[in-house]
Amino acid sequence: MNPADARHLLARADQSLVDGVLARNRRALAKAITLIESTRTDHQQRAQKVIEALLPHTGNAIRIGISGVPGVGKSTFIEAFGLYLIEQGLRVAVLAVDPSSTVSGGSILGDKTRMELLSQRTEAYIRPSPSAGSLGGVADRTRETLLLCEAAGFDVVIVETVGVGQSETAVAAMTDVFVLLQLPNAGDDLQAIKKGIVELADLIVINKADLDPQAANLAQGQFRSALSMLRHTTPGWEPPVLMISALRSEGIAAFWGEIARYREVMNASGEFTARRRSQALAWMWELIDRGLRARFRGNAQVQATLPGLADAVAHGGTTPALAAQRLLGLIE
Repeated sequence: MNPADARHLLARADQSLVDGVLARNRRALAKAITLIESTRTDHQQRAQKVIEALLPHTGNAIRIGISGVPGVGKSTFIEAFGLYLIEQGLRVAVLAVDPSSTVSGGSILGDKTRMELLSQRTEAYIRPSPSAGSLGGVADRTRETLLLCEAAGFDVVIVETVGVGQSETAVAAMTDVFVLLQLPNAGDDLQAIKKGIVELADLIVINKADLDPQAANLAQGQFRSALSMLRHTTPGWEPPVLMISALRSEGIAAFWGEIARYREVMNASGEFTARRRSQALAWMWELIDRGLRARFRGNAQVQATLPGLADAVAHGGTTPALAAQRLLGLIE
């Protein structure tokens, strides 16, 4: 087979993926996501062409980020919420990010097991992905996967983060609504007023409120008080603090009502469109930074010089700043 024929077949394969995603074919969607998650250079080039072809069909879903510490009940909450949305006639995609081991690099990817009822519904699609060392609680290709799910016609795309704590803020830069789950006994007033992830939250949900109603009421008051001292990122919106029991599916309808109200406020102020534009630009700069790092590490002179300089820094022969300047100078 000559190279021209190979390129033709490759283009046909990519078009088949595009057509399959638009036809809401789950197998095609899974294959397209696998393609964009690949680290091979040729796969990445193909993936970008697929995403570009699908881009006109994206942007119609509501994007919801869910964060919270391990044990707060994110998977249980998402399953109850997803089943409720399906009852409303909506299709739901869940992008669940599992932590990768710093030792073996592997991930359990057990979210389908934890969302057993939701995973059985044809109106839902659950895609677990390893964090693979990415910071911020999400995976490297979460944004691209989100776009593919939108092109596949899902009405709501939920991004469930790893669940590591205050640093999980990257999901707020790729979703329309950022939801922070908390436990009734998560801490006192000082815990509640921690900046960072709290001031980025558009909604705060106290899950497992049925286990200790008194503690849940206390936590709700603490968070409301704390939020009044913080300047929220969305003008004209005061983040509500809701109490929910995901296990009993209590408070889910009220939660969805607040999402709808939030969207109305955002649309009325023009903030919804502005946020998505800002997120697209932030994504571009993130990709530029990622590309520059890749080119730096792939530079032949850097590869030849780096081991010696790294050894010098480790043994005190030079400072990290001087070593960095010298390495960066090699690519100028």
